Amino acid sequence: MTQRAYNFSAGPAVLPEPVLARVQQEMMALPGPRASILEISHRSPTFKEIIGAAEANVRKLLSVPENYSVLFLQGGSRLQFSMIPMNLLTNEKKSADYIVTGSWGKHALKEARKEGEINVAWDGGDEKYTRLPTSDQLTLDPNAAYLHYTSNETIHGVQFPGEPEVGDVPLVCDASSDFLYRPLAIERYGLIYACAQKNLGPAGVTIVILRKDLLERSRDELPGYLNYKTHAEAGSLMNTAPTFAIYVVRLVTDWLLNDLGGLEKMYTQNQAKAAMLYEAIDQSEGFYSGHAQADSRSLMNVVFRLPSEELTVAFLAQAEKSNLTALGGHRSVGGIRASIYNAMPVAGVETLRDFMVDFNRKNH
Repeated sequence: MTQRAYNFSAGPAVLPEPVLARVQQEMMALPGPRASILEISHRSPTFKEIIGAAEANVRKLLSVPENYSVLFLQGGSRLQFSMIPMNLLTNEKKSADYIVTGSWGKHALKEARKEGEINVAWDGGDEKYTRLPTSDQLTLDPNAAYLHYTSNETIHGVQFPGEPEVGDVPLVCDASSDFLYRPLAIERYGLIYACAQKNLGPAGVTIVILRKDLLERSRDELPGYLNYKTHAEAGSLMNTAPTFAIYVVRLVTDWLLNDLGGLEKMYTQNQAKAAMLYEAIDQSEGFYSGHAQADSRSLMNVVFRLPSEELTVAFLAQAEKSNLTALGGHRSVGGIRASIYNAMPVAGVETLRDFMVDFNRKNH
C-alpha cells in the first residue's frame, strides 16, 4: 500500500485510520447480509441498525435531549442554506438574523435572502473576516424567526469558542467544519447542522439536529424533500439514504466514543494540536503571520501567510516532500491552511510544527 501522508485537506478531509481499516475489512461483505454496504437496501434490518446506531452515538456524544430530532440528509450545507429559511420563516416570523464571519456565512446569507427578509446582525467583510464580533456589535431583532451563524469558517480560520447570546430567538448553527470537536449545550440551539466531510465522515450525508417544536413551522406546501417534518416522520428514510456515508459516520462516532473516550478528551487534544501551530506562528518573529486575530483563531483550520509568494511556493513544495500534503490556502485568502480536524493525529501536527520551525530557520 502507498504510504499515507499527513493530509491537511480542508475537506473531504482526513478520517481516523482505524475507521478506514474497518471499512476496508468490511467493504466486500458485511456480517449478516454477506453483501457490501454499497449494495444493501436502505430499508434492510442491517442498515436500520446502522443508522440507528449512528443516531444513538450522536445523541450520546452531545447529550441530545428527546425533544430534538436527529436527521441524516443529503445536499450538504448548500441545501441547508435554503431549507432553513424555507422551513423556519413563517407569516408570523418573517425575518431572520445572520452573523457573517466568513465565506460560508456569506453563502448562507445569499440563499436566505431568496426566501424572506434577512437582517445582517454583523458582517466582518470590511476587516477581511479576521475576527468575531463582540456582543455589543450585534444588531439583533428580538422577534427574529432565528439567528444563523457559522461556528467555524474554514477559509479564514475564524471560530466561535462558544455560542453567541441571542436571548429567546432560536439559534441556528452551521457546524459543518467543527461538529463534535467539543461538547455542546444542545439545548441552546434551535437547529444545528453539519455536512460530514470535514470532521465526521465522507461527503454525502448532512446531519441536522433540530428542536421538535420547530418542525411545526414546516409548511405542507413545501416540496417533499425540502420539508424537515417529512424527514423526521420518515426517520431519515424518505428516499434512498446515503448508506455508505452514514455507515462511516457510525464508525467515526464509535471511534470518538470508544477509542478517544468522548468529546471532552477530543476537545483537549484539539486545543493542544492547535496550540503547537499557533506557537510556531507567534514565535516566528513575523516570518509567519496568522490571518485571524488571536482571540478569534480556529482550532480546526490554522490559516497563515509567509513573507512572499516565492516562499509560499517553496514551503508547499518542501512540505509535500516531507509527507505533509494539502496545505495550500484557499484561493480567496492565499497562504497556508492547515486543517487539523478531529482525525488528524497529534504526530501529524508535531511533524508540521517541526517543519515550520525548520523552514523559518533556513529562510528567515
